Amino acid sequence: MEMNPQQIQDRAREIQERIVPQIEEARRNLVDVNTRVVSFIRANPGTCLLGAVAVGFLIGKIASRR
Repeated sequence: MEMNPQQIQDRAREIQERIVPQIEEARRNLVDVNTRVVSFIRANPGTCLLGAVAVGFLIGKIASRR
């Protein structure tokens, strides 16, 4: 099934019209999640530091087994 350049351009435009709103929604969601995470870290720095140390320790243990 061959398509001429106009058909390819039309198909690309249709795909763009469907995908761009989804990308924008994902971007807005990521900005919202980032805002929440930053707020949580600012409100609970000690808890976050302890969690980071624990995760680092676990990753170190797993990596040292290799």
